[in-house]
Amino acid sequence: MTKTPTRHRPMDSRSAAEAAFKAATTPPAEQIPAQTKTHVPGSKELVSLRIDSDVLERFQEDGPGWQDRINAALRKAAGL
Repeated sequence: MTKTPTRHRPMDSRSAAEAAFKAATTPPAEQIPAQTKTHVPGSKELVSLRIDSDVLERFQEDGPGWQDRINAALRKAAGL
């Protein structure tokens, strides 16, 4: 298979002027920051966490709300 050379038509002066005008007047695209996390007060995030079984049992002893109790203990330990 033989490739035939591609002929490009030279840009006429009007197209060249429009391209130059566009390049000079179009503001550069704003860079989008790489995935910034936004903190929504009171929101929670689902995570998978491995903790010792005796620690889990201790927090579950008092029934429902054990996840909130673990969260409160972690906030206290983190100084939040």
